[in-house]
Amino acid sequence: MDTERHLDDGNLIKLQDDAFHRPAPVPEIASDILKGQEWDNRWTRIRRPTVVVGGELVMENLEVRHDARSNICEAPLQMKSNCGCLLIDDFGRQRIAPEELLNRWIIPLENKCDYLTLPTGKKIQIPFEQLIIFSTNIDPNSLVDEAFLRRVPYKIFVSDPGRDEYRELLSNVMRTLGFPETPQAADHLFKFYEDSGRKMRRCHPRDLLTQVANYCKYRKLPLTLQPDYLDQACRSYFSQL
Repeated sequence: MDTERHLDDGNLIKLQDDAFHRPAPVPEIASDILKGQEWDNRWTRIRRPTVVVGGELVMENLEVRHDARSNICEAPLQMKSNCGCLLIDDFGRQRIAPEELLNRWIIPLENKCDYLTLPTGKKIQIPFEQLIIFSTNIDPNSLVDEAFLRRVPYKIFVSDPGRDEYRELLSNVMRTLGFPETPQAADHLFKFYEDSGRKMRRCHPRDLLTQVANYCKYRKLPLTLQPDYLDQACRSYFSQL
């Protein structure tokens, strides 16, 4: 994907965003046209982008925004994510209501093209060709109506992990954070879940072990998973101070 700026009807739209776009090297076996782009700084060859937005999403992010000082427009998120992936995290907890997003995107989701309004009032058509993922822990039927759900054809339910999967997740986080392999840490946490009646979540191994790592770093202690360190992390994480 090549992207930097798009010019339409005298309006300059900045498309490249370093937060989402990563340069991609030109393959060694490439056409002369593609090789020539190495010398044209108006274009940047990038990898397929992944754009992630959460509760900060507002309607302005989905429209062309004009900067009066520079006279340059900023491309909306769906334009920046074209040919890649757009993840709407914590769907239903944005500053805009799900119905607003429904009304804005119901036609683009169906027709694979979007219409943007330039500062001059002119409308332009752009591709709406990305993988859109809505992530939520709220019942989708309580967020949007059937018409919207039809346009998101695949729904995947991610259940809570079992003990074997929890052990595997915990082991992966141990290696990532530099803890020595401590199989008994899982057994200690299983007892906590049983005693407290809490459910195991997939984010818990990462979050709890990060708390232990920060505790050890702050106290200048060896990076180990002592039972009392895990207890302290659980009390803090689950607000049982």
